[in-house]
Amino acid sequence: MKLAVIGAGAWGTALAVTLSANYSVSLWSRRASHAADLRRDDENKKYLPGIHLGGAVQVVDEIESALQSAGLVLFAVPTAGLRDTLRLARDYMAEAGGVWVCKGFEPGTGKLPHEVAAEELLPATRRGVLSGPSFAADVARGLPTAVTLAAPDEEFAVTTARRLHTGRFRVYSSTDLIGVEVGGAVKNVIAIAAGICDGLQLGDSARAALVTRGLAEITRLGVRLGGRMETFMGLSGLGDLTLTCAGDLSRNRRVGLALAAGKRLPEILSELGHVAEGVHTADEVLRLADQLGVEMPITQVVAKVLAGSVSPAAAVEALLHRDPKPESVA
Repeated sequence: MKLAVIGAGAWGTALAVTLSANYSVSLWSRRASHAADLRRDDENKKYLPGIHLGGAVQVVDEIESALQSAGLVLFAVPTAGLRDTLRLARDYMAEAGGVWVCKGFEPGTGKLPHEVAAEELLPATRRGVLSGPSFAADVARGLPTAVTLAAPDEEFAVTTARRLHTGRFRVYSSTDLIGVEVGGAVKNVIAIAAGICDGLQLGDSARAALVTRGLAEITRLGVRLGGRMETFMGLSGLGDLTLTCAGDLSRNRRVGLALAAGKRLPEILSELGHVAEGVHTADEVLRLADQLGVEMPITQVVAKVLAGSVSPAAAVEALLHRDPKPESVA
């Protein structure tokens, strides 16, 4: 079977390299100049330096060429670009299934990726999400990783998980697409808070409390949207949250660290050079939480810090002065 990976950032490149051990893989870059650089260098020097693509990865800049004869299409683009990319690809996908790997809510609409896909892909296209605790560099280097493939169609979820599963890249299946997407999206916001916590040197105990209460926020919102409680205790919930809040490669945590150091957001994002989904997700999550009547105090203060209306230190004080209440995740 041929796989098409749409999007040649760090994650798309890592998936292409990993899966090329078992499949013929086409890796599509939107920019012809970037595709040419990848072919010339046998490496994605901008987004994933030090990883050789190898002869099994065919780099292309024409999406029709990437999708030709593909049995499965992996969309590795930011959430903000998912709709346009799906629209560009749908007429060339034939009977191929589609799986997205982005984590977030669409800016402006507040929709989850599966809602965007339902509007843009052909109705008969089988679809799902791949998510979980994984850094692109770890996956590309063959370090042990475990993620979740979720789809409403259980047969598609199970079959696709088996196809993508390798000895070092373990893929579990689920039918809780909403839960997996919410876990992957909201953990990025909590990771910004964790970075602020670490940047202000509040200690390991404070970070542990923050992560635990952050999981409670994710679970409350996810269950309200139709996700299952057990999903948030699994790879795409607790697992992804733990990695993103503690890992040095976490872009969202690095945003929080820089905010705590007094840097302004435009400067932080310019220096980062990659998309940090939590920055764009915070407002969408907060808007949705307000609509549904879900209490999310950590998300609320992160959104204020990102907007520049409160300082990181003042945001921490606001959380610390909240009234005590019984512990609950629901």
